[in-house]
Amino acid sequence: MRITPRKEEVAAVVALLEDPTFESADQLAKAIYKTAAELLQMRDLFALVHTWQDGHRGLNFGPFGSEAEMKTFASKMAFGGTGKIVKLYSPGVMLANVDGKKGWKGYCFHPECGHAPFAHSAASAARGACQIPTCPCDKFRST
Repeated sequence: MRITPRKEEVAAVVALLEDPTFESADQLAKAIYKTAAELLQMRDLFALVHTWQDGHRGLNFGPFGSEAEMKTFASKMAFGGTGKIVKLYSPGVMLANVDGKKGWKGYCFHPECGHAPFAHSAASAARGACQIPTCPCDKFRST
């Protein structure tokens, strides 16, 4: 999986590197590893779901960091059958809300939340309304 670091992700790791309270390189390395894992958990990923020509379930591949990366991989493989893109919504934002990890980059405009846009209804009169009972937001960011 190709990972292009985002500004806020780099800032989180830099903060650890500049923190003088670590007593050993091992402690710092563990903190960096845990922080990077938490940051990556916030990303939406993609998978390639394959079906053989006879309709039976095939081979599934992932995660991929982007749709383009997944398509590049698929173009180099010769499995036969068909494949489709499946977006894997990251549980990180939703878990952050449950665990109380405020300040994680999310989509909700409310500063105490940060849930993903799929938590907003797309159904008729409720279109755009937040479906998380504890969140007072009324719309989400488009990016």
